[in-house]
Amino acid sequence: MGDVLAIVSQKGGVGKTTTAVNLSAAFARRGLKTLIIDVDPQGSVRYGVGLRRDHQNAGFADYLNGQKSLREVILPTALPWLRVILAGSVSDAADHATYQQLIAETDVLPDLLATARQRCHVVVVDAPPGIGPITRKVLETSQRVIVPLQCEPLALQTTPQILRGIQDVVATNERLTLDGILMTMFEPGNAASERVVDYVRRHLPANIVFNTVIPRTIATTDAFAAGQPVVLRTPADAASLAYIELASQLAERFI
Repeated sequence: MGDVLAIVSQKGGVGKTTTAVNLSAAFARRGLKTLIIDVDPQGSVRYGVGLRRDHQNAGFADYLNGQKSLREVILPTALPWLRVILAGSVSDAADHATYQQLIAETDVLPDLLATARQRCHVVVVDAPPGIGPITRKVLETSQRVIVPLQCEPLALQTTPQILRGIQDVVATNERLTLDGILMTMFEPGNAASERVVDYVRRHLPANIVFNTVIPRTIATTDAFAAGQPVVLRTPADAASLAYIELASQLAERFI
């Protein structure tokens, strides 16, 4: 039985989806049967996971409301061991209230994750920013969680909020483990970026902060624009190597 790995953050734009996509691809490259599920209404996974350009946009929201079967929303990618469930039609909707309500009030998401665990080594879930009802439902059903932290001061200030939210969920889901805080978008030579890394290293327990730091690279931006994980498009890039290294560390915990 596999583990559900939630990728959560307090704010958007910190590398959450990039982390979810590239860890999933790195796991699959190692031969781990991997499923990435996008439950963030923004639906950004579809832009970077390596789907064909003519793929359908149906996804989790359409399975949630009963319009599509599970078989119809699980899509192949360029990697044989990687499948994806997109966010679906909710990403094109202006109002997400019904979507949030269905997730919060039904067991569709927990049941889906339980089924996926039976078939996969790892199930990566890209949750929406914040600790709202969707993210809380994800955490209540997950075994592991990673918190990306962009190397800039504002992201640092919001991190305690998501950590408190995770701690609250642990009270009801004792199986949930914080694998670590992952510092992202690091810019060597940028004083503010380096101060954030230094602050995190000095003030947070070493066992909850990954040694691996994800640098900001042009290749990462280009890969997302091309609709591919950077670990596949430019495997020798510094960010790719960091994600591959992190995936190797995590894989040892999964198997």
